[in-house]
Amino acid sequence: MDYFLGYERPDGSYGTRNYIAIIPTVICANRVVEKIASKVNGVIALSHSCGCCQIEKDLNQTFRTLVGLGLNSNVYGVVVVGLGCEAISGEKLVDEISKSGKSVYHFNIQNEGGTVKSIKKGVKIVKKLSEEAQRQKRKTACLSELIVGTECGGSDWTSGVAANPAVGFASDLIVENGGTVILSETTELVGAEHILAKRAVNEAISKKIFEIVTDYEERIRLLGGSIREGQPTPGNIVGGITTLEEKSLGAIYKAGNSKIVDVVDYGERVNKKGLVIMNTPGCDVESLTGMVAGGAQLIIFTTGRGTPTGNPIAPVIKVTGNPLTFEKMKDNIDINAGKILSHGLSIRDVGQEIFKEIISVASGKLTKAEHHGHYEMAIWRTGLSL
Repeated sequence: MDYFLGYERPDGSYGTRNYIAIIPTVICANRVVEKIASKVNGVIALSHSCGCCQIEKDLNQTFRTLVGLGLNSNVYGVVVVGLGCEAISGEKLVDEISKSGKSVYHFNIQNEGGTVKSIKKGVKIVKKLSEEAQRQKRKTACLSELIVGTECGGSDWTSGVAANPAVGFASDLIVENGGTVILSETTELVGAEHILAKRAVNEAISKKIFEIVTDYEERIRLLGGSIREGQPTPGNIVGGITTLEEKSLGAIYKAGNSKIVDVVDYGERVNKKGLVIMNTPGCDVESLTGMVAGGAQLIIFTTGRGTPTGNPIAPVIKVTGNPLTFEKMKDNIDINAGKILSHGLSIRDVGQEIFKEIISVASGKLTKAEHHGHYEMAIWRTGLSL
């Protein structure tokens, strides 16, 4: 099958889900946003800890990320809720998101007169948007409309020999069908950046791969730390990964063998077809948020030791290369790539299974993370609070 069933948006993109997103401009608006979302089905609250008291570079990144989340094709309409005195401008958020042709509303808690009145106003708006969204039907969409993010979390030795190579096979199939795949986690490129740089489509992209890795290590050094102090994590080490380079060499298998066509900043909109690297941290929740802000409508997440993490906007498909983890955490894992080790299946066999699952989930099948309501979200902060 070379298509999926998605929701067409005014800008011509297609979503795998059909949510109403309520975006707080600042942490102070989180509770109001969460209360509004709890009262109407199909409405998601994008709570976060940013939006004020950030240095300029960090604040710009937060703004870019919030805009990107609102622009994501899985979102039908948006309500922006501000406090009224924060650094992030709700009006500017609305201006940027509205360029997609979506319905976008905005109000401030201070202007509305507090929590109760704000919740009442918000519920009225989202009920209207929800009724409109429910009238939409899925349409046939080419796989070239898909942007698939890839992630590792709670990795062990099976991730690099089973799960990640199988995901890499599926990633190549997405690219071959004209779609886009995002490779994230700059911390897990360290020691393998030279391999990826050789796959860049030109010298400029090759140079950017080296630059994001060097810059990441330098920023950590200036804070008095070392990337090698936190990587591999204690869980990775228990799982049999002994060095950062070993972890990175296994992690990059998720990217398959396709040429790298672009390198983008955290939360930056991905607008090139093919394999793209996004500069994100290794923190799973923050990395997922960045890719979804970049346009990913679906995530493939490999885990050796097991993790329940999801995302409020994009469905997250969990793949493990460890057959014991699959048996122990069946309620969290969607695909058992451990069959490569336990049953002698080929990487190609499991890669095809993952590819088919991507199409099924893109067309509406719920993932385990969605079923259990795992909608974790956090925005990467790169600087100190003011």
